[in-house]
Amino acid sequence: MTDKISTCDICDDFPDVARPLPPIFADFGGKMAFHGFIRTVKCFEDNSKVKAVLATPGNGAVLIVDGGGSLRRSLVGGNVAASAAANGWSGMIVYGAVRDKLELEATEIGLKALALIPVKTDKKDVGDIDIEIDIENVSIVPGAYVYADEDGIIICPKAVHS
Repeated sequence: MTDKISTCDICDDFPDVARPLPPIFADFGGKMAFHGFIRTVKCFEDNSKVKAVLATPGNGAVLIVDGGGSLRRSLVGGNVAASAAANGWSGMIVYGAVRDKLELEATEIGLKALALIPVKTDKKDVGDIDIEIDIENVSIVPGAYVYADEDGIIICPKAVHS
């Protein structure tokens, strides 16, 4: 999705439903603003499930990855981001680290994460897909909606734009 929707406006217009994630995420993708219905992966230092989900049609969705906040291994790199963009994902939010900064910036996808680390992940096929996750005391349910831009990330129970 390419239409710019301001997270500030959402917070102003829908204060009872807009739940911000804390301002701990940095931008790494080629798109600064993105939004879509939420899919989730919960994993720790193993991106097998992330890679598998992003290899499927995204239909404008945003994948939110609860990587436990680990900064020891990268959960998304250039190849995974390119796959996501090619499969129609709007963006990704990674509560963890990513790698391949220049490749990520050249990919037409939104990507917010905690930090960069050059170390790849383990491949043990461990993790959960489309479960409720909690990031910094914000509950995130698959099928809810997320809006992200230069000002932050807002979780809403449903789409609030027309």
